Amino acid sequence: MAFKGTGLHLPERVVTNDDLAAVVDTSDEWITSRTGIRERRWLAPERAVSDMCVDAAVQALDSAGTAARDLDVVIVATYTGDQPLPSTALIVKEALGAHRALTLDVTQAACANGVQALLLAAHLLQTSAAREVLVVAADCASRVTDPLERTSRVFFGDAAAAVVLGRGTGGGLLGWDFGSELSYEVQIKAGGSRLPTTATTVAQREHYLAMNGRAVWDTATRWLPDSILTAAAHAGVELDRIDHFFLHQANLNILTAALDKLGVPAAKAPITLDRLGNTGSAGVFTALHARFGELEEGDVFVMSAIGAGFQWGTLCFRH
Repeated sequence: MAFKGTGLHLPERVVTNDDLAAVVDTSDEWITSRTGIRERRWLAPERAVSDMCVDAAVQALDSAGTAARDLDVVIVATYTGDQPLPSTALIVKEALGAHRALTLDVTQAACANGVQALLLAAHLLQTSAAREVLVVAADCASRVTDPLERTSRVFFGDAAAAVVLGRGTGGGLLGWDFGSELSYEVQIKAGGSRLPTTATTVAQREHYLAMNGRAVWDTATRWLPDSILTAAAHAGVELDRIDHFFLHQANLNILTAALDKLGVPAAKAPITLDRLGNTGSAGVFTALHARFGELEEGDVFVMSAIGAGFQWGTLCFRH
């Protein structure tokens, strides 16, 4: 399996911490000190997640030198799809003209959707049916965070990032680790079969994302380092032999704590959250895209994320 190319789409609108401080009870100092985020992008009202996906996918296909018509699989990882039905992956497939591709949606691991989608893609490429796979990770959290609630509103930004995977020799997936711990500390409570949409659920703002930041901190700092260590052990790779760490772009303090716990130099883990915020499913892909041009043959890297549920996972690859 080989990483052939990447792409990234960022909405035009930049939202600074000062912009948010003008509408909710917060400040640039509060946001920066607690998250490391200085600005983020928000999607224009007339556009949807699939539009971002298509733009990122076109870039990735061009980077890989792959035609859309040659794709065998299109996987879209997002918890903010265009609508409950039909499939966002199908919308993207049709827009690209990838007419013979299998479409798959990975949706309910939130920020861990991207690593789950990559695991699925890696295994599909081990079969005779798949030679070219497009994975797009995207989220538009500006549509599901409460404009009146400062805690979750300040964390998130909108983005899409994509990667084209193909057959290759001498590289690929070396090892992986995934885990979970059921929790409702990060959730969108209403809109499903347990609590269907009603006038009451709308009035009570139960269709917005609710997040317990302390629970996220505790879970992420506990499980992300352990998951990385386990995946590296399964891959038979010493931690100091890993060249790049593409980590969940949620909070700079969480990333710093995880790297410190592992004893990994900060230079090995590119940061995008300072200017993009937490872009959900796309986060680890934005980090990969930022350094993809620097990857050399034989480099070993990990991609690791944790999302609502809680669900987490780490993949270890050789380029």
